[in-house]
Amino acid sequence: MRLPCVEGELLSLLLVSVLWGCTNPLLKRGTEGIEHVTETSRVSQILAELKFLFLNLKYLVPFLLNQSGSLVYYYTLSTTDLSLAVPVANSLTFLCTVLTGKALGEEFGGKQAVAGMFLTMAGITLCVISSVDDKDAGKQDMTQAVH
Repeated sequence: MRLPCVEGELLSLLLVSVLWGCTNPLLKRGTEGIEHVTETSRVSQILAELKFLFLNLKYLVPFLLNQSGSLVYYYTLSTTDLSLAVPVANSLTFLCTVLTGKALGEEFGGKQAVAGMFLTMAGITLCVISSVDDKDAGKQDMTQAVH
């Protein structure tokens, strides 16, 4: 069974948001200790930091998952209305980052952050409803033009 266009687009954007948002706190944790990497020249410092990051599985696995989210995002952009894709992906990424960080024991801002999450969800809901209504209106216009 093939998903209707809007539902498939929303699932893709949700996948992107989860891949980006849930990996952000893990990437932050994976970089712990990089400040202790010191070299004498600027070029050797950059190379030593790259070596530290890419030989560190706590960084590498979330990085690869994060980048796979980018691949899904670019594919989704080719099929999704930008006025829906960008706000939905970015705001849901923020929510996933906050929730994952909280699950990992990070502070997240208290009541103001919770209020911000609810407002973000309300805005996403409005974007989705607007997009669905626009597509339904377009289908009705095309059906009426055929008759």
